[in-house]
Amino acid sequence: MRGSRMNPGDSRTRSIMSVVIVMGLCGFFYILGAWQKSGTGRGDSIALRVTKETDCTILPNLHFETHHTMDGINPLVMNSKAFKPCHIRYSDYTPCQDQNRAMKFPRENMTYRERHCAGKDEKLHCLIPAPKGYVTPFPWPKSRDYVPYANAPYKSLTVEKAVQNWIQYQGDVFHFPGGGTMFPNGANAYIDELASVIPLADGTIRTALDTGCGVASWGAYLMDRNILTMSFAPRDSHEAQVQFALERGVPAVIGVLGTIKLPYPSRSFDMAHCSRCLIPWKSNDGMYMMEVDRVLRPGGYWILSGPPINWKTYYKTWKRSKQDAEEEQNRIENIAEMLCWDKIYEKGDTVIWQKKANSNACHNKDGRTSKMCKVQDADDTWYKKMEACITPIPDGAQLQKFPERLFAVPPRILEGTPGVTEEDYEEDKKLWKKHVDTYKRINKLIRTSRYRNILDMNAGLGSFAAVLDSRGSWVMNVVPTISERNTLGIIYERGLIGIYHDWCEAFSTYPRTYDLIHASGVFSLYQNKCNLEDILLEMDRILRPEGAVILRDSVEVLNKVRRVVAGMRWKSKLLDHEDGPLVPEKILIAVKDYWVGSDAGNSP
Repeated sequence: MRGSRMNPGDSRTRSIMSVVIVMGLCGFFYILGAWQKSGTGRGDSIALRVTKETDCTILPNLHFETHHTMDGINPLVMNSKAFKPCHIRYSDYTPCQDQNRAMKFPRENMTYRERHCAGKDEKLHCLIPAPKGYVTPFPWPKSRDYVPYANAPYKSLTVEKAVQNWIQYQGDVFHFPGGGTMFPNGANAYIDELASVIPLADGTIRTALDTGCGVASWGAYLMDRNILTMSFAPRDSHEAQVQFALERGVPAVIGVLGTIKLPYPSRSFDMAHCSRCLIPWKSNDGMYMMEVDRVLRPGGYWILSGPPINWKTYYKTWKRSKQDAEEEQNRIENIAEMLCWDKIYEKGDTVIWQKKANSNACHNKDGRTSKMCKVQDADDTWYKKMEACITPIPDGAQLQKFPERLFAVPPRILEGTPGVTEEDYEEDKKLWKKHVDTYKRINKLIRTSRYRNILDMNAGLGSFAAVLDSRGSWVMNVVPTISERNTLGIIYERGLIGIYHDWCEAFSTYPRTYDLIHASGVFSLYQNKCNLEDILLEMDRILRPEGAVILRDSVEVLNKVRRVVAGMRWKSKLLDHEDGPLVPEKILIAVKDYWVGSDAGNSP
């Protein structure tokens, strides 16, 4: 038995060695975690390989396919506030373009059609319901031509625009033949006419603006030519026109040329368009044409079709005097000349002007200098009053054609954007390639027809959208107005589209706009700015039933988010960062349940 006894000295030595070994292992894993987080060496690739091999991102409790019931157990069980559904009458509620509230504002200069958001006491704290019978929209490109009637059950345009081939009601669907007021024979034939003058096929034209877009058929058919169009129209008597555009899978927002600047940076669009948009271009000393000039890129094109163009043929039909119609077109021509636009085409009902590639020399002669804007930042637009002045054009590098410009260094970075260097840009591209690869492992339906309309709530340099770029989907890139860096101009130079917005307010869109919402750092950005619950309720309003959400933020913030969404009929799952559990940033994946409203819903 004596041989089995341990020497007390040996025991102490082994105990000390055990402590040393444990401390050494802890130190090793701490250093390894820090190494992975730093992005140096091969830490990222090691973490990525381990993730792939262990397949840690399979989420059996979340279903990304579309159906009317959601199977599986909610992986999140915690006590939380349960939000009630709003009454069915709110199924198409737009908090900042509410019709009843709009009527309290003056009609002059379309003020009543601008954003007028609900006050704190007016906000709804319930879930906006989908209408009865709502179904998942058709996949693109079928969605361009057909929209389920139940999703937007409004027939007035089928009567009002019957002879113009805007929209037709056929059984349980709406059919969109592709016509418009000025192109009843179809958008494709109209676009072919424009392409005889404007280089639409070689990547010169990538971003377009459609003012007063109707059901956005012009933008819908430009997608066949790899051109992204930002379409807007007010919420007015043309019932649900923007809603139809979004149900078709076409980028659009509720908006108007009124008294406030458009929520886009200067030099954003390669082409702008008005097809009988009824905007009074000659009014207010040409202020609306000057606003188009601000957002139009040097060398860009402005297309005007419809009144007063071709007034000699139509002035009697328009019930206008010959003198009045002629005077309006002459006034538009004079404003275009003052803006240093060259008229390059006029035929039938259509005129095309081209903005000079370098108009500064033109602006400095003939007394035009007095018309130049004095504002320091032409991209500062959020709730800023529109002015009747010409925006100066800074000297800059040449913009590459698309698709090269998607990943080339944007001219604004080369010129010097505060807080963004070329190195920052290159690192951002690599980072978001890694992040999107992770998303695709988590949700294998990303980059398929499942997600057509995508929203990025805090787009940064636009790299999330750039990596996702596909003709099967589009991304609305939002740069929050409180961001330290104003990067929306960079996003447009990459050939992407987006908008300024403050997430303390409702977005300028209808309910059920987006199939997928992505937000990186949004809730940290808005901490102490506005209520987290209000932001999440707005996300729920604009997310389609069975739509998906991907959030990136600190673990503390995302745990707060989880407590709220548990009562919003969302299923969610919290995941570690790609580089491992030691990274404080986490990923929250969620799916919204399918449900529709009823007359018994909550009536606030």
